Amino acid sequence: MADLIVHRAGPGVTVQDAGRMGYLAQGLSRGGAADMLALEEGAALLGQAASLAALEIAGSFLSLEVTGPARIALTGAPMRAVCDGAELQWHASHAVPAGARLELAASAGGYSYLHLGGGVDVAVTLGARSAHLAAGLGQMLAAGDRVPIGSDTGRRAGMTLTPLARFDGGLLRLIETPQSRLFPKADLARFVATTFHKDARGNRMGQRLVCDGDGFAVESGLHILSETIVPGDIQITGDGAPFVLLSECQTTGGYPRIGTVLPSDLPRVVQARAGAALRFAFVTLEEAVTLERAEATRRAALPGAVRPLIRDPHDMPDLLAYQLVSGVTAGDDLEREMQ
Repeated sequence: MADLIVHRAGPGVTVQDAGRMGYLAQGLSRGGAADMLALEEGAALLGQAASLAALEIAGSFLSLEVTGPARIALTGAPMRAVCDGAELQWHASHAVPAGARLELAASAGGYSYLHLGGGVDVAVTLGARSAHLAAGLGQMLAAGDRVPIGSDTGRRAGMTLTPLARFDGGLLRLIETPQSRLFPKADLARFVATTFHKDARGNRMGQRLVCDGDGFAVESGLHILSETIVPGDIQITGDGAPFVLLSECQTTGGYPRIGTVLPSDLPRVVQARAGAALRFAFVTLEEAVTLERAEATRRAALPGAVRPLIRDPHDMPDLLAYQLVSGVTAGDDLEREMQ
């Protein structure tokens, strides 16, 4: 099996999978990838399970070397990706040879993902491989780290897909919380009529939103008891600004929650660029269930949306992966690889 040797890594580069469920009572939130949809897209590109761990790059950079032949996929926020001097297409899978040097550099922030055929095979802790920095589990990658790659049973590479929309802001659907009634009806109406913008201040714990005009603080919010909170909850902080909780949020909190963003819309919060416009709309619980089921169906169809990536052979660092024999292209082998 191959390893990844890290030569350079900026802040915020971690191993992430779907996170840990069932530990809220012990004070541990789910964690996992900030953009869960990116895990599904990477799995579809490589033809493997979405439960496998990947590398998450939070608006940073990463330089590494692969010690053996490997398949990779690139999803999430697009970065500039170079393999041995040749640029790689984002939202695509690629075969890379032993000794290949990968250079990834952020272009517009957001959360980007490097997937490996076979997944990232670090040790499992409390049922997951994810780093949860707020809880002290795992750590950021650093120069000199050696990261094992799992056994890869697949062969397909050179595939691409059109990512599901989430990079330009837009509408966020939410349901009421038990504390929504603390807010006057006029403020709730103003909340859904307001255009918010993604603040530059945000991390894996949560994302602050800003808007013109008055905030949404309520006096009674200063007296509520701390209670369980989950990713998607929108806390209204003391200055009246909404704060959307994300994968590494705390498990309890005392700020009033004006609503909860549907899980299927959280990737839009995570991946919208700083300054992007975001708006809210309340839906009923029944509507939310229907919307989530439809999104689950759409995610399940991702493998069928994968298509061959057409590339110029002169720009393919992984050309030997397509079985060229004595200078003659083995067309049948290439066709099978691309199916």
